[in-house]
Amino acid sequence: MIELEHIVELASESGAGFVCGFGKTMESLNRTLVQIARTPIPVLILGESGTGKDVHVRLLNRLSGSSDAELKKLNCSLLDPVELLRQIQQCSSPVSGSHLPRTLFLDAIDELDSACQRVLISTFPENYGQTSNAPTFPRLVSTSCYNLEQSVAEGKLRKELYFRINGVSLRLPALRERKEDIGRFLEYFLKKHAEDFKRPAPAADQATLELLAAYDWPGNIRQLENLARKMVALGNAQLALNDLRFDSQARTLLPTFPNHASLKIAAKAASKKAERELILQALERTHWNRKRAARDLQISYKSLLYKIKQIGVTERKPEG
Repeated sequence: MIELEHIVELASESGAGFVCGFGKTMESLNRTLVQIARTPIPVLILGESGTGKDVHVRLLNRLSGSSDAELKKLNCSLLDPVELLRQIQQCSSPVSGSHLPRTLFLDAIDELDSACQRVLISTFPENYGQTSNAPTFPRLVSTSCYNLEQSVAEGKLRKELYFRINGVSLRLPALRERKEDIGRFLEYFLKKHAEDFKRPAPAADQATLELLAAYDWPGNIRQLENLARKMVALGNAQLALNDLRFDSQARTLLPTFPNHASLKIAAKAASKKAERELILQALERTHWNRKRAARDLQISYKSLLYKIKQIGVTERKPEG
């Protein structure tokens, strides 16, 4: 049995700039990867943009014993039927010295047009992927950011094709669903890009980790890696975090109102949001000199201290 630490090592060796994490969801997913890697069963990997679908396809390929050269990636949005059939034929010969077929990676399967869908349905039989089959077909691994059952219901994806590609379905969780891994990811990416840029990796203190944990990460792991790259490039974690901090505050402050909320309630909430943002901006602008911030805001120093306590923020100490 391959240990989870070895899975991380394989993922790192793939050059994808990603580590798998050790939350319960990822532990279960990694065990499934190990179990199915050396079978020809088709795999469907689902997840939001930036969750690491490509990485897991390559990791699956490595766990199967195949090399990167034996994995063919196709962008479904750019395919035409003739090219798709040609690629299938090229991938239909088995890997030399292996009983397993080559892997055909269909990226963004939801964007495959109807003509290409017919090619796949006519090429791959209904019993495709059974272990008793001779490896005359490439193994299909498909990815999508969307709910394919909904695509089937809407007539965008043919049901016959959905069942052919969905031998095993793996759903990658969004980063906001696996925040226990953020610290590990950040450390990994800081080290990686420090080596790339030949610079020291800036330290991430507890306040930084708390800010990252409070953020909802719409761009998922890819966004976190981009942030780590910026931290290394700027050589200052706090400077790189400024945009993220204000974006995080804005997202946190977006008000949600109950049904039939009055205009007065909405106006009051909007006013509080605007007041908090102005205070935070003034504090950042004056490097947390509260007296200067109070003068800029045209309120008393005592009032500002009270409001700072109300909004519940603390000063981010610069790194020394």
